[in-house]
Amino acid sequence: MIMMKRTAFGRRRFLHAGGAATLGSLAGCTGILSGNNSKEPKKVTLSDFRGSGPLVESRPELSGTHIDEIPDLSGTLTLYLGGGEGGLYLELIELLESHYPDFKVNHRIEPSSDLAQRITQEVEGGDSSTDLFLSVDAGSLGFVAENGAATKLSKNALEPVPKPFRGKRNRWVGIAGRARSIPYNTKKFSASEVPSDIFAFARENQFKNAIGWAPTYEAFQAFVTAMRIIDGREKTRQWLTGVQNQSVSRFRDEWFISNAVADGEVDVGFANHYYALRVQASRPKAPIEIAFTKNDAGALVNVAGAAIIQGTEKEQLATNFVRHLLTVEAQEFFATKAFAYPMISGVPPVGGLPRVDELAPPSIDLQKLSNLEPTLSLMREVGVL
Repeated sequence: MIMMKRTAFGRRRFLHAGGAATLGSLAGCTGILSGNNSKEPKKVTLSDFRGSGPLVESRPELSGTHIDEIPDLSGTLTLYLGGGEGGLYLELIELLESHYPDFKVNHRIEPSSDLAQRITQEVEGGDSSTDLFLSVDAGSLGFVAENGAATKLSKNALEPVPKPFRGKRNRWVGIAGRARSIPYNTKKFSASEVPSDIFAFARENQFKNAIGWAPTYEAFQAFVTAMRIIDGREKTRQWLTGVQNQSVSRFRDEWFISNAVADGEVDVGFANHYYALRVQASRPKAPIEIAFTKNDAGALVNVAGAAIIQGTEKEQLATNFVRHLLTVEAQEFFATKAFAYPMISGVPPVGGLPRVDELAPPSIDLQKLSNLEPTLSLMREVGVL
């Protein structure tokens, strides 16, 4: 079992959203980001990208490529932004726009799966005017890639990121990671009492009336998809049924699960790692910690990522933009403002988290998470949905 080292947290305000997207949901929203009116560039430093408060006061020296070491951004990109952390992504984009007064992004925000379908239909129809797709989950990126709607990324847009977090044939690349975890109430369980086997939660009596889950949440569905791929349909069915028989409590999303764990409403839950950190950040004395299982679907590490759309006339600008997302500045933004796992080795995660290469995720092609329908069918069959 890998446990998170305890770190003192100050009070900070963080975005969170409910709904069905992997990091929340902002459905049906479109908008345009305005570039700077002034042609004078704003000097943007690392501190502009870094979060504030006690959590980041002792950040170590960071290493990697900085934004002033790669080509400037100049021109206009049309971006499809999938998922629920739209506010955070737009904040990052606005920072880049401030630094590059001749750079502007037009954007559309909808759930990742909806935009993936839209992109493939537009490319098939030959009328796509979109340059770039940012998605909160690898499954949607994989869907776009597998349907021939993403172009091959250049070597310099791929190299900073470990191979498990790149798409097949280099059609997409991860920009921020999230690990499945077990948030638990420290008044109910000690670290040693939390199993390192995800299947234990479906069979051990100590978890009767103690578990929270959010089966309509896309992050949970991706996790169940990983279990189905790794362990097979029947074993996944047994796990879902076993957790149901534990009299599991149902929540809208994993932010609510983590707060319920902190409140003692449930003792443990299934959630992406950063939700517990956000609870700790806003409630420093809350009795909540997280643990990680090992080598099973419960230890899945998924990613938000970027794909350049097939047929774009602005491939070079889109490539430079992707490279900016993998700079020290942008990765520090994801680490300290979103509590995500950075994708480059020179930027560590926050909050005493183990580094991503210290976790024990299952061996799985993240692109296969796009095959969601068999999972939803199974969940309906056993009465979870």
